[in-house]
Amino acid sequence: MTRRVALTGIGTVAPGGIGTKEFWELIKAGRTATRRVSFFDPSPFRSQVAAECDFDPAANGLTPQQIRRMDRAAQFAVVSSREAVQDSGVELDEVDPTRVGVAIGSAVGCTMSLENEYTVVSDGGRRWLVDHTYGVPNLYSYLVPGSLATEVAWDAGAEGPTTVVSTGCTSGVDTVGYAAQLIREGSADIMIAGATDAPISPITLACFDAIKATTPRNNDPATASRPFDRSRNGFVLGEGSAVFVLEDLEHARRRGAEIYAEIAGFASRCNAYHMTGLRPDGREMSAAIDDALRQAGAAATDVDYVNAHGSGTKQNDRHETAAMKRSLGDHAYRTPVSSIKSMVGHSLGAIGSIEIAACALAIRDGVVPPTANLHEPDPECDLDYVPLEARERRVDAVLSVASGFGGFQSAMVLQRHDRGSR
Repeated sequence: MTRRVALTGIGTVAPGGIGTKEFWELIKAGRTATRRVSFFDPSPFRSQVAAECDFDPAANGLTPQQIRRMDRAAQFAVVSSREAVQDSGVELDEVDPTRVGVAIGSAVGCTMSLENEYTVVSDGGRRWLVDHTYGVPNLYSYLVPGSLATEVAWDAGAEGPTTVVSTGCTSGVDTVGYAAQLIREGSADIMIAGATDAPISPITLACFDAIKATTPRNNDPATASRPFDRSRNGFVLGEGSAVFVLEDLEHARRRGAEIYAEIAGFASRCNAYHMTGLRPDGREMSAAIDDALRQAGAAATDVDYVNAHGSGTKQNDRHETAAMKRSLGDHAYRTPVSSIKSMVGHSLGAIGSIEIAACALAIRDGVVPPTANLHEPDPECDLDYVPLEARERRVDAVLSVASGFGGFQSAMVLQRHDRGSR
């Protein structure tokens, strides 16, 4: 018999607030955490804004050795996983460690440390033949993305399946979907799963400048991220992490855990079309949505809220609007849709998990997050995008979608585990 998967713990590191409570308060209030880049001088770049985390690793419980060893993305993941485990109430030292797994998603891995170390060993880029003796002892760990999952597993004492999922900007959704599948098939009883990215570095800004994907609206950083708005002109880079405790639903019930939501369906597709381009009809995303709903045993009319990818690029916003109409039909016009990227930016591989956190909290509290900075909707984006202010509404089923360079399209359905009591 296929097991059901419960989400019982949430941990977040996000722009505007460290910890799930702070993150959710910012989202409900519709506040933005986007600002001019402060980690380095961004003036040489076309886009100079980002959503940065005010993160102090020592204040968040990391030792000097951990701080020296771990890239910022790994630090985010460990801090988030600790909060998730504590929030879940599960006693990991009372569980068979081989039945506890870890899955961490990331689009760009240890970008910040790799760039910093290259600057050192190449003498600021002046030496073609770098001097490795200037590299830190943990340089190899920065190169290997698996170190992100390793750090979380070591910290939690998890000895079960441990992996990194890297599928670009869908990584945060794909990782949770993969972890849920391990529980369903019986390969693990508990999974610590989520995603992390800390990509705000010169190389990342340069990459997105090259393809003009990020916004050049540098004169007003707080309103630079404008999904679905007529005046939008690119996404705002972000950083952060969200990690969850997933477990067999019956196991969660037996121990009396608070269950935020059930991971009821997940599907992904690739358009096999273009590295950054999207077909306007939304067919590939629609196929992922249809499959996720089928797995959840849900009809289109069961969806109470859609958490959009909503990056703030014209191509994406139109593509996923078409996908929602294709999959939900007339119900798409009656379903609130919003993008929290308007508030916390686009943290690449991490954002899908950060959005799942918002979805689970929306179910718990009966609150639909708003889309900030949405004053004049694009006429081609004609759904209910919950502009500016959060909305109270009972939420039993949420559809969360993600889209990534390379043609990746993913969809997840989260449901209230006792939704029959509506």
